[in-house]
Amino acid sequence: MSNKARVLEAFQKGEQLTAAQIKSRFSVKNPTATVSDLRYDGYAIYANQHTDTKGRVSTKYRLGKPSRAIVA
Repeated sequence: MSNKARVLEAFQKGEQLTAAQIKSRFSVKNPTATVSDLRYDGYAIYANQHTDTKGRVSTKYRLGKPSRAIVA
């Protein structure tokens, strides 16, 4: 199974992953390129920014349903 397929499987299970988590868990050298490839394949991958209690901002990726505007 390719790394891209393993990342997609994790997203389909409902996981939200940061770029660092994708890099370490799936041995992906460029996680943003992998997410871009999944988007190009037609999957609605959303990037949500999250701020923790110390004010650090991280971006978490998740799989969602595409809006009507995107489908049209």
